[in-house]
Amino acid sequence: MSVLLAENSAITSPHTRDIRSTRLSNGLLVLTERMQHLRSVSMGVWLDTGSRDETLAVNGISHFLEHMVFKGTTTRSAQQFAREVDSIGGNLDAFTGKETICFNIKVLDENVPAALDLLTDLVLHPTFSPEDVAREQGVILEEIKMDEDNPDYLVHELFTQNFWPNDALGRPILGTAASVSSFDRQTVFDEYARRFTPPNMVFTAAGNLEHDAFVTQVEAAFSSLSAGSSHRMAHHTAPKAHPHITLKSKKSLEQVQFCLAVPALPVSSPSRYAAYLLNSILGGGMSSRLFQSIREDRGLAYSIYSELNPFRDAGSLAVYAGCAIANTTQVLELTLAEFARIKHEPVTEEELDRAKNQLKGNMVLGLESSGSRMSSLARQQLYFSRFFTVDEISDEVSAVTAEEIQQLAQQLFDPNQLALTLLGPLNGLKIDRSHLVC
Repeated sequence: MSVLLAENSAITSPHTRDIRSTRLSNGLLVLTERMQHLRSVSMGVWLDTGSRDETLAVNGISHFLEHMVFKGTTTRSAQQFAREVDSIGGNLDAFTGKETICFNIKVLDENVPAALDLLTDLVLHPTFSPEDVAREQGVILEEIKMDEDNPDYLVHELFTQNFWPNDALGRPILGTAASVSSFDRQTVFDEYARRFTPPNMVFTAAGNLEHDAFVTQVEAAFSSLSAGSSHRMAHHTAPKAHPHITLKSKKSLEQVQFCLAVPALPVSSPSRYAAYLLNSILGGGMSSRLFQSIREDRGLAYSIYSELNPFRDAGSLAVYAGCAIANTTQVLELTLAEFARIKHEPVTEEELDRAKNQLKGNMVLGLESSGSRMSSLARQQLYFSRFFTVDEISDEVSAVTAEEIQQLAQQLFDPNQLALTLLGPLNGLKIDRSHLVC
């Protein structure tokens, strides 16, 4: 197998990123970012597919695959993996999202060859023994039960399932007890073969490494991965959000868990920086309007925040709070009042400057490790097919005006699009759409 594609030229400005790329002859894209001041290297195999690419019958299979590759390969047992990772002081991990699956390892730069061998063996040569499939079903069924006992998780899951009903984006990443119990070895093999193909994979690495030498190692490690007739998985059409009010009583809880949301922008929207700033001002930190109004001024909740959840073609902006049943109606009214205020009054320059500095600071601090750079490479490639410098993003953030934030708020905070989920000891609480006014 030979390298086919010329690399990007290395970026040498201190304000930009030293990123290079090479596409191997089997279609696998290798991206690196050199960070010479570090002693670590983080590398990851990313799949451009996740739980939203599952059918209803195999809901949870992406997460199941993530678990199963750790159960042993043709050359190593799970115990051998653990021992070898520990012997090089590494950190081997994986996660599954709605749109991605990632397998990653972080090690000292001197241990890159050993780490690469472990990571590629894990991804390319799993055995999926019937005994391991059965055993892992039991593990994940327990994980599902554990999450269902977590009210913070459960209220978000209830919200998501009702917000995007009858669409894979609304289904749980873990799957359900029924779907996970139905998996067998053939199902696992079929889904592995469908997803683990070069067009659906990106290999990223960041830290103290040299691109050409690293690509040579990756080329050898992935020589068994044939392009064959593999093709890129087709992404689904954007789901339509469903405004809803879901009240689920659970008397065993001490608090009412509260999730109020609206449809929001997809991840690559030109207005995404205005959305980040809107979220920051509304409920993105301790100085945010919701935190100050509901926790600091009135003491109605310990935890309250807003969050953006952007995907390829859809998104949500949600406010979460946990409060006593006696305070639930007031917390809802105060949250809606903040929606109305940000729609009808431009944010102050002081608020906007603070939010911009917070966003820029979080961005820079979030890129200080090799692991965060490795992840940033993958996400920017998968969603944008290009790489943004810190200066580019900072300039985009600085350019957002109060008027743009107000216009976006007017677009997003439509009372007809509001969705509300309440979970807890509701004691007959009644809320209908006439209460959702902003």
